[in-house]
Amino acid sequence: MTSAEIILAAVTLQRAGELVLSSTNTRKLLARGAIEVAPGHYPYVVAVHAAWLLSLWVFGWDHPVNGVALSVYLLLQGFRVWVMWTLGARWTTRIIVLQGQPLVSAGPYRFLSHPNYVVVAGEIAVLPLVLGLPVLAVVFTVLNAVVLAVRIGAENRALVASRETMARGAP
Repeated sequence: MTSAEIILAAVTLQRAGELVLSSTNTRKLLARGAIEVAPGHYPYVVAVHAAWLLSLWVFGWDHPVNGVALSVYLLLQGFRVWVMWTLGARWTTRIIVLQGQPLVSAGPYRFLSHPNYVVVAGEIAVLPLVLGLPVLAVVFTVLNAVVLAVRIGAENRALVASRETMARGAP
């Protein structure tokens, strides 16, 4: 196996594991009365991420690895773990709102309102650079920005509605 294949296999396994964790957390949140907000955009998010990873496999599996870019990517993984740890059972790849619960304001959420999306944007830009694929970095950064614009708008509206519900004291 090439170094690139090892990296891509690790990222693929990581993403598959995250989808399992997300599905588990989503199911539990919904069972507690949470609601999914704006699910219509989710297939586009999945499509962009799947196409990104598939493109990396197709074009980068045999490329040399850029150590500096890999170090940046690994740093981003530390931030990813921090975000997921902070959200705990509330971490999911969907927009799931548990009414009556305060918003998370610990960890990286003290500094940014959407730290997970910062991490994802960084990963989408940096991993192609690890494999010397700057065109893929640009193409998928733009595609990700489009789906994130929709997603962040929907999530912000849901969070405002949740805050207003909390302020009124309603569950």
